Amino acid sequence: METKKDNTVKDFHETVINIRRVAKVVKGGRRFSFSTMVVVGDGRGKVGLGIGKSKEVSSSILKAVQSAKKSLIFIPYIETGTIPYAILGKYGAGRVLLKPASEGTGVIAGGAVRAVVEASGIKNILSKSLGSDNSINIAKATFSALKQLMNPEKLKELKGLK
Repeated sequence: METKKDNTVKDFHETVINIRRVAKVVKGGRRFSFSTMVVVGDGRGKVGLGIGKSKEVSSSILKAVQSAKKSLIFIPYIETGTIPYAILGKYGAGRVLLKPASEGTGVIAGGAVRAVVEASGIKNILSKSLGSDNSINIAKATFSALKQLMNPEKLKELKGLK
């Protein structure tokens, strides 16, 4: 029997970013279903983003959490609790600029960006949401930006610095 990598660790905390009610018009009226976006993180650099769809809110959240745990990434950040350098993430028409901040600044971000950044464990960051105001696209753009980050040591190695 095969064993799968178990991501059901108790120290992940989940944050619901968005719940949407979607209606399908059929002969007898409207059929409602729900689409949910959830971010999961351990607060120590691991974060995942997922979408779940179902006819009930609770099962769509459960599906979104399972999807988010499958998409976990590790974010390299320095000891001050910020990212090593500024980065621009893009998804669809949504663009998010993330900039490192000094100690004590806190998380200067709104809505979906704040949820993703806080779940990852970053304590000091500046952000600006550009383009779209769709929370799903903004969350995916933030996730895309964090995915692009490289470890500071690896970055120095690529630049040829000591």
